[in-house]
Amino acid sequence: METTASAGAAPVKKRRRAPKTTVEALGNDVLNMIFTFLDLAHLIRCSAVCKSWSTVIRKLKLLQIQYHKQQQADFGSVSDVSNLSETSINRQMEQLAMDRQRLSLQEGPVDVFKWKAHSVMRLWSAESCKALDEYRLPDKAPLIDFDFDEGKVVGLVGTRVCIWRRVGTRDLFSSREGLFTRGLCMRYVDPHAVIGCEDGKVRVFDMYSRKISQIIKMHPGAVSSLSFTDEQLIVSGSSLGSISISDLSSDQHIATLETTGSSGIKTLCLSPSSYSVFAGSSAGYASCWDLRTLRRIWETRVSPNVLYSMHHLNNDKSTLVVGGIDGILRIVDQNNGRVISRCILDENRNISNRRPTDNNNKKGLLVERKKGIRLSEDERIDLMPNLPPIQCLAVGMQKVVTAHNDTDIRVWKFSN
Repeated sequence: METTASAGAAPVKKRRRAPKTTVEALGNDVLNMIFTFLDLAHLIRCSAVCKSWSTVIRKLKLLQIQYHKQQQADFGSVSDVSNLSETSINRQMEQLAMDRQRLSLQEGPVDVFKWKAHSVMRLWSAESCKALDEYRLPDKAPLIDFDFDEGKVVGLVGTRVCIWRRVGTRDLFSSREGLFTRGLCMRYVDPHAVIGCEDGKVRVFDMYSRKISQIIKMHPGAVSSLSFTDEQLIVSGSSLGSISISDLSSDQHIATLETTGSSGIKTLCLSPSSYSVFAGSSAGYASCWDLRTLRRIWETRVSPNVLYSMHHLNNDKSTLVVGGIDGILRIVDQNNGRVISRCILDENRNISNRRPTDNNNKKGLLVERKKGIRLSEDERIDLMPNLPPIQCLAVGMQKVVTAHNDTDIRVWKFSN
């Protein structure tokens, strides 16, 4: 029954909603109390959230204390935690984090969060599955490749380069059309966007002058994949199967890496911590070279079909995640190329559905939570139903994000 205020009665006051309390409002004393209840793995994650949290954890020496407790529990060690330097602790924490990363990717249970793909460029949160930002493509031109950092998104759109600001005014800068012949791939490291083109050349776009500053011939065939090193070396793969290295600062060709067969290179991935470059081919081969000696370390056919994308966590020298046309997520050992796990989505097990709100409190797309399945070594993938291809992927701490054509986006979360 609906009630109304009668004549002379005091109007009913609407209750004001209390403002939401954000995590930034928590003082150091409260953070101290919370952090003391956490185990070592969660402390490592919290210390990477922001500088203020890292400062609190470091001041209380919580990492040292928890590390000491874990050593005692695992090995019965009674070493004096005060003798461990911060550098030593950080090094051991990093190794522990990488060990956990490998263990979770190799054998941990898998939850998969899945939602529909879209025809616009959006920035998503891998944690909440919320859309954080949306970027307009000029003149409905096709988005071929993109990259981003904290301040901007850089995209290869048709035959031009577009730059969107991520902070402040959402300005869009677009270079003139026809700036280069057909671009196939792009990598961005401020202040350069390097575009691999169909004519076998890479074109270096300077962000500040907003012009093509260099043109470097890399291959006789099309440049199909690109990667950068910290030493300003450009590593590129060709549709004809070659891998070439050139120096961006001098335009000099450094080396051509030895490859077998004529299958095209579809994807490249660099590991600065191990000075390695990994490549995936259209025939399903994954390969690894040492950039110091320019020698191939291993080559393995990890899939019977084309590989589209590969990636690993920074500082991880152990695992490499690979995806391709057959839709199977493969975990590969970086040291020898052996496939240590294969995962697919169990479409028949739907755990839950939800619609997270976006930054404007609008209901977002339906997010389905499903289970991932690890395939046994003797399971025949040729007898399995067709899966949506993994077009590209990115690896985070105990998670992998995959994009599948125009069908869906998935976040694979691995547990210990």
